[in-house]
Amino acid sequence: MLAVTEKFKRADATAFAATIALIGAAGICGFFFFQYVVGLQPCPLCLEQRNAFYIGVPLAALVWLGSQYGAARKVLLAGFAVIALAMLWNTGLAAYHAGVEWKFWAGPSDCSGPLNSLGGPGGLMNQLQRISVVRCDEAAWRFLGLSLAGWNVLLSLLLAVLAGCGLHSLSARTEAD
Repeated sequence: MLAVTEKFKRADATAFAATIALIGAAGICGFFFFQYVVGLQPCPLCLEQRNAFYIGVPLAALVWLGSQYGAARKVLLAGFAVIALAMLWNTGLAAYHAGVEWKFWAGPSDCSGPLNSLGGPGGLMNQLQRISVVRCDEAAWRFLGLSLAGWNVLLSLLLAVLAGCGLHSLSARTEAD
């Protein structure tokens, strides 16, 4: 009975890991589509939000493979935990970015807000050389009222929930255990 239960737990983990990997890969394709096909250049906060996907998607693929080929349960649990934490962090970062776009709070000084101090002679030239062209506080595109950062909140939260479900599927104890 224990072997059958473990097999079902691994099947659930495989499904969750595969879903995370495929949805996350579609998210990365979306980032690149908007950047290279539509022509919307990412701001520094957008680029930072991609890091969770660059970590989470390959890790989900490894968990997916590991769950099919008998990786230790602790390794799979750790993989899901890292994915969940990375995506939760990204959910917060994307929510912060969306708030900057809606002017709820100030964004990073290198990509939002006014150009306050130009310094001494040559200050304007120095500022212009360091300034980022793409602003973090202006949404370049919206769909159904949400900017790309807003959609990233939802996508990252979904992937965090799926990773949590994968954790739960592996850590849930049955009466036979």
